[in-house]
Amino acid sequence: MKNKFYILATVAFSLLCASCAETQVNHSNSGKSVPPPLMGWSSWNAFRVDISEDIIKNQADLMVEKGLKDAGYLNVNIDDGFFNERDSNGNMQANTTRFPNGMKPVVDHIHSLGMKAGIYTDAGNNTCGSMADKDHAGVGAGIYGHEEQDAQLYFGDWGFDFIKIDYCGGSFLGLDEEERYTSIRKSIDKVNKDVSVNICRWAFPGTWAENIANSWRISGDINAHWNSLKYVVGKNLYLSAYARNGHYNDMDMMVIGFRDSCKVGGEGLTPTEEEVHFGLWCIMSSPLLIGCNLATMPESSLQLVTNKELIALNQDPLGRQAYVVQHENEGYVLVKDIEQQRGNVRAVALYNPSDTVCTFSVPFSTLEFGGNVKVRDLVKHNDLGTFSGTFEQTLPAHSGMFLRMEGETRLEPTLYEAEWAYLPLYNDLGKNSKGIVYSYDGQASGKMKVGFIGGQPENYAEWSEVYSEKGGRYNMTINYSFGKGRQLDLTVNAITTRINALADDDNHHQITVPVELKPGYNVIRMCNSYNWAPDIDNFTLAKE
Repeated sequence: MKNKFYILATVAFSLLCASCAETQVNHSNSGKSVPPPLMGWSSWNAFRVDISEDIIKNQADLMVEKGLKDAGYLNVNIDDGFFNERDSNGNMQANTTRFPNGMKPVVDHIHSLGMKAGIYTDAGNNTCGSMADKDHAGVGAGIYGHEEQDAQLYFGDWGFDFIKIDYCGGSFLGLDEEERYTSIRKSIDKVNKDVSVNICRWAFPGTWAENIANSWRISGDINAHWNSLKYVVGKNLYLSAYARNGHYNDMDMMVIGFRDSCKVGGEGLTPTEEEVHFGLWCIMSSPLLIGCNLATMPESSLQLVTNKELIALNQDPLGRQAYVVQHENEGYVLVKDIEQQRGNVRAVALYNPSDTVCTFSVPFSTLEFGGNVKVRDLVKHNDLGTFSGTFEQTLPAHSGMFLRMEGETRLEPTLYEAEWAYLPLYNDLGKNSKGIVYSYDGQASGKMKVGFIGGQPENYAEWSEVYSEKGGRYNMTINYSFGKGRQLDLTVNAITTRINALADDDNHHQITVPVELKPGYNVIRMCNSYNWAPDIDNFTLAKE
């Protein structure tokens, strides 16, 4: 960084930037126990539309026989392909060839095993299977125009507990995502408010999704190939702020257990790649939906997906998603609290997505640990010992390491990356070329920044868990770029400072301002209501 500016900040209250300093909302889980991500099995990856009553019942039985139910996998989800054409009154009919006895006996069988049953629809008129698989029965099978009668049929008459709502038909018609999914949720709630909803829009749809769904897809469809896995993980590396209050970013159904070709593409992953797959789905709190045919699932894959120590990361009562704290060379280090918020135990992942060997050297201070740290390998169920200073490891290509670390002390954080911030107007739909965004910046501390902050009062970046042990006065140093012609409104616990003294160019700079923090968690917001704010790399805090 260069051209460090020191200023005496002008502190103003609500009249200066009232819209930026409105009542602060804590976006964290506040350490409370929340519903965990869904676990189960889904039919699409193994069978696509070629499903039947016998297949679904058999897979449900295998869930019990193979110990998957006991491991926590409680959902059996029927994806695209169960329907026939609607009758003259618009009522959905079950496919008479695939489900000759209708859907209710299948649901009853799943329930009799002590599990939950899931169903599928599209937010538009036609399903994805009608397009991708040329399944004519999916034409007109979407919920659009039939919301209330489909909701009554699926969740009242048939008794399903979960629904995945795709968007092929909605996309084809150019419908509005928020309007469509909100309307569907309202129709479902009239029948059963406890139904779990998954939004399948193939991109992070926006913060509105939390009010509608238990989970939402953040990427295009996965296939059983390393590059696909790498793509999906990459889409979720910087979305940790949106996994909160029992709602989660969904990285898609898993492709573990395929050893030949997979109906959704790919020839299967190696055992090491499967470990990375499952470990990341667990530590990043994605729903865990097995996608292979359980009858042919290799024993090594079964042992992996029933690993209790990894599952515990996914089902942890805090419901946190791990976030990136170090990105050097090709490797990523992710961390999250488990068991207790700001406790001495954290889950850590070392992730090497590259095609070459990657060496990690992770200072324990980066993980907020002081003193000696106990480290356990959760894949191998092995205590690695006690370390101090740094943790070093060399990992081969396409591999990862998943660890439970327990430190002597928990340090007060000094660095907050922009990519950890909650952005209320962020989405990944690609409809706004100047929408607020997490973007790559090779000169930024974690090679990421947040751009296009501001332009309207609601378009801010917020960090809701800025922690101070004792409170008091700090020097906050903000690292930024693109300061020319811009200003920054910095709000700390509803008190706003207008920062005008930014560098008059687009390069990387830093500016330091005094701030007052209270003991415990503080809410910090950056915005500019009526102009662009600079792009933000990170900010640091130093106690005076």
